[in-house]
Amino acid sequence: MDALATSVLLVSVFVGSYFQAVTGFAMGMIVVAVMGATGLLGIPLVTVVVSLLAFVNVVLALRGRWQSLHRRLFAWLAAGQVAAIWFGVQLVFYLDANATTTLQMTLGAFTAIGALGMILRPHPIAHVSGAGAALTAGLIGGVVGGMFAASGPVLGWFAYRQPLPLEVIRATLLCCFGVTTSVRILAVGVQGGLTTDVWLYAALGLPVVLLGTWLGRAFPPPLSEGGIKQLAFATLFGGGVWILATAF
Repeated sequence: MDALATSVLLVSVFVGSYFQAVTGFAMGMIVVAVMGATGLLGIPLVTVVVSLLAFVNVVLALRGRWQSLHRRLFAWLAAGQVAAIWFGVQLVFYLDANATTTLQMTLGAFTAIGALGMILRPHPIAHVSGAGAALTAGLIGGVVGGMFAASGPVLGWFAYRQPLPLEVIRATLLCCFGVTTSVRILAVGVQGGLTTDVWLYAALGLPVVLLGTWLGRAFPPPLSEGGIKQLAFATLFGGGVWILATAF
């Protein structure tokens, strides 16, 4: 186990778990962007570790917030995710084995475009999206979540366009990420992807996730939520561009 890779992973997990506890998303985006940009660990390994740790973060961050869930939106988003996550998992393993450059470019593009879209912050739509739009967002988010354990760019963009209170958006997103992580863990486990290295990295990351999530709930930043998200998205955009540059 490489000390530098482990250190970078744990720092990114801490930052990601803190941001996700505050905003309702971003853990997978931050960890995968950082580890993908540095190239210190393989993307398939990182995504499985992130899935395990993000599930813990979701459970802790949702404590006391279940009542804020928008049940109709969640139901359609979750249906799309469950239908598409397995395909995303298969795709990331195929690309890693056969086209590493394509995988890096895809990761970089998805990170940069997703972050840029959130930086621009489109105005909320007039009415809460219907079943078709939510199902489509869930399908796309499921593919991205299956590939990179980070469906935040898709689901975050979709949820923050809804004319809903922030607490409702946050709770709904956290529940969606709970679906992503649990289904993805099951899919990877069936294929034998829960290796000794995965469990070791996850065990090392567990106390970091607990600390980051607790700090995010107990001591949210003095900046506005909008300011924190803008900082996170700007950082992710830079990471996405970095990944694209290294792919070439």
